[in-house]
Amino acid sequence: MQRRILLGAIVIGFMTALLTVPFMNRSVLAGSDKHVAEAIEHAKEAVEHGKQGHADVLVKHAEGALKHAEMAQKDMKDMKNPHLEEGVKGLKEAVEHGKAGHADVATKAAEGAIMHLSEVK
Repeated sequence: MQRRILLGAIVIGFMTALLTVPFMNRSVLAGSDKHVAEAIEHAKEAVEHGKQGHADVLVKHAEGALKHAEMAQKDMKDMKNPHLEEGVKGLKEAVEHGKAGHADVATKAAEGAIMHLSEVK
């Protein structure tokens, strides 16, 4: 009798774990989706200002995009995403070149970041 109760408790615990884990992963992905979307919006703003030659404003938006992209990386730490990593790399490059006053190069880097961030799933 006690063996049957113990076995039943183990089965219930196992089933609960199987049903709970996928929902926990979805909530992590939902948070990262929000950050990726914010990163893309900031990166688009960076590109617009970069095309106008406003390197200083490009840097502000690229830094905002980078902040959100890095938060998405943190949310997805157990799931490496090469597009997210390349997006972060491109945003860092955009910030670096923007600070140097190279709006054209920074703009291309931000455009590349948008391309990669758009592929994050």
